[in-house]
Amino acid sequence: MVVQQRRDGGGARAVRALAAAGVIAVTAGCFGGDGGGGAGDGAGQRSVAADRPLDLLGRAADVLVEAGGAETRTSMETAAGGTRVTIRGQGAYDFRKQMGRLRVVLPKDAAGEDAAGAGGHRPITELLAPGALYMKNRGAGVPDDKWVRIDTTGLKDGNLVTGGVTDPMAAAELLRGAADVTYAGKTELAGVTVHHYRGVADLGRAARAASPQSRGALGAAAKGFSKDAVPFDAYLDEDGRLRKVRHRFTFSTDARGPEVSVVSTLLLYGFGLPVTVTLPDEDAIYTGEIRQG
Repeated sequence: MVVQQRRDGGGARAVRALAAAGVIAVTAGCFGGDGGGGAGDGAGQRSVAADRPLDLLGRAADVLVEAGGAETRTSMETAAGGTRVTIRGQGAYDFRKQMGRLRVVLPKDAAGEDAAGAGGHRPITELLAPGALYMKNRGAGVPDDKWVRIDTTGLKDGNLVTGGVTDPMAAAELLRGAADVTYAGKTELAGVTVHHYRGVADLGRAARAASPQSRGALGAAAKGFSKDAVPFDAYLDEDGRLRKVRHRFTFSTDARGPEVSVVSTLLLYGFGLPVTVTLPDEDAIYTGEIRQG
């Protein structure tokens, strides 16, 4: 977890404002970086090296659905000017139900106070579901026993960056919009042989090709981001399962603000893991005002 702050004017102020807002601003949030490693569960017998890259990436989400559940680690790094903020998460995700539970750890407070101090943040529990994001320990003014619910189809980024975690299914579905793909070769990730692909995903194309559960959020992102093109690096194992993907998002916090760069990394391992996610009851949802800070 890294926080770097420099006196560099508008760029630094933009990132500080985003970080202080919670899991980077419920309406314009962001994060990124290199997720941690993961225990490798043995690769299958079928090689994917001979398959066409666009075909492989286009069906990566479907292969994950077949795999069912998986453990995940995430990292989101936001940078503007000389200021860099990294937020990490860890949990599990069910690709069949498109639901997951993650523990998101914020870095030191944007003002420099330690997370254990008065200005710090407790880890946030996030529940991911089609069209919705639930957060506990969301921020100031929210009772400890309450959840905040956000309609992700109403977010300008479709929750690709707002929650500090790119929804794993959305991350895979983005690859349906891949173009200009090159094969970067074979490598090893946590003891598993993987094939590395580089390319650029088009948000609009991905939204049109996405599953019905993901289409609304990706469609919102296609309209909300300043750039439709999302460069990526994807790593698939011998069975075509996505093991790691890194996306690079770029957007502006407002019409006059500087561009913000967000690098979101997702690692997947432990495939076949049973994942149980229970969404909170309506009476556990907080409907009051959320103070930023």
